[in-house]
Amino acid sequence: MKTVEVRGSQGISEIHVGESIKNVVNYLPKGKKTVIITDENVKNYYEQDFPQGCPVITISTGEKIKTLATVEMIFRELIAFGADRSTFILGIGGGIVCDITGFAASIYMRGVEFGFVSTTLLSQVDASVGGKNGVNFDSYKNMVGVFCQPRFVVCDTSLLATLPPDEISNGFAEIVKHALIADAPMLDYIEANIDKALALDREVISKLVEDSVRLKASVVQKDEKEAGERKKLNFGHTLGHALEKLNSIGHGRAVSIGMVAATSFSVQKGLLADKEFQRIKSVLGKLNLPVELSSFDDSITSFKDSLNKSHSTPDDSDKLIDNILNAMLKDKKKDNDKIGFVFLNGIGKCVVEKITFEELRNLLVSAGI
Repeated sequence: MKTVEVRGSQGISEIHVGESIKNVVNYLPKGKKTVIITDENVKNYYEQDFPQGCPVITISTGEKIKTLATVEMIFRELIAFGADRSTFILGIGGGIVCDITGFAASIYMRGVEFGFVSTTLLSQVDASVGGKNGVNFDSYKNMVGVFCQPRFVVCDTSLLATLPPDEISNGFAEIVKHALIADAPMLDYIEANIDKALALDREVISKLVEDSVRLKASVVQKDEKEAGERKKLNFGHTLGHALEKLNSIGHGRAVSIGMVAATSFSVQKGLLADKEFQRIKSVLGKLNLPVELSSFDDSITSFKDSLNKSHSTPDDSDKLIDNILNAMLKDKKKDNDKIGFVFLNGIGKCVVEKITFEELRNLLVSAGI
C-alpha cells in the first residue's frame, strides 16, 4: 500500500492506494456514528465487506441519478438515521457515488466529515481525488458543487476485477490525460504495458493509479479551487462534457474523443507535431477508447438521425458542431464569450488559453469533427 497526501485549506486528505475495503474501518473516526452511501451494484457485490453496524443509504446507478433530487433523498435518510454534525459519511462506490456523497456531506448541516472507498478505475484516478464534489443540473455536467476534501480515500485495486471492460477503459482515459499534460515517461510506461494494463496486472495497475494520484495531488495542492494550475486537468473535458450532455457515452470515452480533438487543435496551432498526434490516437485506440465520433457507431448514427429532424442547417456535420457548441455554452469553464481550453505543446506539457467560440468552431470544422 502507498499513501499520498493532499494538503488542502481544510486539512490533509490521505489517499491509500492498494488498501483493502476490508480495512476501511481502521480509518473511520473513533466514537462517531458512520453512515454509508453506496449504489445498488456495489452493495450487491461488497456489502459483506462494509463496516459492520453502520446504516446504509443505497442509491441507483447511472449519470441520470446524479441530481439534486438524489441529494434530497439522502438528506431525508440522514435525518431519519439521526445524523448530526458529528456523523461521518462514507461513500463506497465509483465516481457518481463519490461525487454525490462528497457534495451531500459538504452541505448537510453546513458540512460533516466524509471519506471514500473508490471502487472503479475512473474514480480512483479522478473523481475521488482532489475535493471536487457536485451533481448535474438539467443535464449540465457538475453544474452545482463545492470544493471540499475527503478525510481519506481507499483505492482498492482488487475491486476492479468485477468491472466490465468498457468501464476499465473509461478509467484509462484519465490516466492517459495525466500522462499527456504532465508526465511524458508515464505515457512510455503505458505504451510498454498496454496488454498488462488491460489484463489488470496488479503491479501495472497499482503503479498507474499511484502515479495518477500523485500527479493530481500535486496539481491540487498548488491550486485547490481551480484558479490557475488546476485548469490543466480539464484537458479533453471541454468537448468531452459536451458529448456527455448530448449522448450518454461514458465519461472516459467522451474525454478520449475530447483529447483527440484537443490534440488535433494543438497540431493546427503549431504547438504539437503530427507524429505525436498519431501516437496519442494509437495509445487511446489500443486501450479500447474511441478516437473519433464515428467510433460510437449506432449511438452516433441514432444521434445524427435525431439531428436530421431539424432543418436549421443544411449539413449534418454543421448540426453536430452547433449542438456541441450549444452544450459548451453552459460549461463551467465559459467566461463571457470565451472558454478556457487546454492545448498540448509537447507530450507531458500543456498550456491553457482562452479562445472564442468562433475560434473553437473553426478548429472543430478544420479537425473534421
